[in-house]
Amino acid sequence: MKKTALVALSSAVLVGLFVVPATGMAQASAASVRGLPDFSDLVEQVGPSVVNIRTLEKARSSASGGSASDDEMQELFRRFFGVPMPNAPRQAPRQNRSPEETLPRGVGSGFILSSDGLIMTNAHVVEGADEVMVTLTDKREFKARIVGADKRTDVAVVKIQATGLPAVKVGDVNRLRVGEWVMAIGSPFGLENTVTAGIVSAKQRDTGDYLSFIQTDVAINPGNSGGPLINLRGEVVGINSQIYSRSGGFMGISFAIPMDEAMRVSEQLRTSGRVSRGRIGVQIAPVTKEVAESIGLGKAQGVLVRGVEEGSPADKAGIEAGDIITRFDGKSVEKPADLPRAVGNTKPGSKASITVFRRGSFKEMSITVAEFEAEKVVASVQHWGLTLSDLTEAQKKEFRVKGGVRVDAAVEASAKAGIREGDLIVAIANAEVTSLKEFETVMTRVDKSRPVSVLVRRGDSALYVLIRPAP
Repeated sequence: MKKTALVALSSAVLVGLFVVPATGMAQASAASVRGLPDFSDLVEQVGPSVVNIRTLEKARSSASGGSASDDEMQELFRRFFGVPMPNAPRQAPRQNRSPEETLPRGVGSGFILSSDGLIMTNAHVVEGADEVMVTLTDKREFKARIVGADKRTDVAVVKIQATGLPAVKVGDVNRLRVGEWVMAIGSPFGLENTVTAGIVSAKQRDTGDYLSFIQTDVAINPGNSGGPLINLRGEVVGINSQIYSRSGGFMGISFAIPMDEAMRVSEQLRTSGRVSRGRIGVQIAPVTKEVAESIGLGKAQGVLVRGVEEGSPADKAGIEAGDIITRFDGKSVEKPADLPRAVGNTKPGSKASITVFRRGSFKEMSITVAEFEAEKVVASVQHWGLTLSDLTEAQKKEFRVKGGVRVDAAVEASAKAGIREGDLIVAIANAEVTSLKEFETVMTRVDKSRPVSVLVRRGDSALYVLIRPAP
């Protein structure tokens, strides 16, 4: 034991004097060159592109008399990010507040994608917000419009009216290596422009159905959510999104959405305001080693089909319960998370090949991918006090309409006009409305200073209401 300790000590001394064996010189030289990184230049370079995001909501009556702080605490347990600063003063009960008053809802981060004001953040940062406020590092503040948000990947894009903004550089996630230094900038607990750093702990970490995450040990706390994860080249490689915690605070494990996935989602959000995903209609389960060996599959691979939805693409393709899907569209399916990701990234309506293992042999099939039912897209029309959402295909069939928007809440001017929750708005000022996007287009042409006629579908009947501007 003494000899071992002495050898170790001697090695350390010799390395310090650079008297090392030839085989160790390269390692010692590399270590001396690398050292610890200085992030100060990166902060100056990328810092101006990082923004603080505050969300507000209108005061609404509450039968329970709960306070805003109660809701914030519940949100803290539900999510660790995009929440107001802990220990904030308790708010007065909501039913005692003016309907016109806005309340602080949450704090998050984001970063500038383009010089004309497109900003990326997390979907949960802006979820449920009536107003989104963006503050730049030069203290300018803008009211933002939500371009689109995708809950399944937790990516959102908002827009502010500004030009000449410093946009980030997007990095190549494929070049990112485990052990590489990375840096985060954000607003933890509302403390703007806070910088933390660490290393990439793992890649392709499965914590969600539709994408895998970058795991790091960068300190991330409530309010960091939506901020950028930056490599030493000053490029954004991820969006800080989640942490693993048993206490609600940072415990050394944080997760970021890979930037290549985030950009793919943001392109769809910018184009159509939503993300289109494929589906084939199967319920799946993992394949265990014991099952694989017993049926002659060999190693544990693929996914077990537990059930097939009647009339679905899988049903039409001939897939049966008990099949094991091993490949989809040329890609290997090794574990349950692989299939929904591969199918989800396939354009609806396109054909794909699918390989199944059935009763001792492999079968190749062709399948036409359907579209996954879109999540409900919600918009707030503050001038009229309306909260609206697009109709799903199932709702269109239920109400026997080709289109329209559903009223999820009606207060102020719209409530005074007689509009109720559950109504369908199908026309405004004689202009047909089939979707939220069309609603917004029509609203740009409406003179909001004058009464506006709105055609409402309620049950099996239709009626016109006149929404008058607030005095």
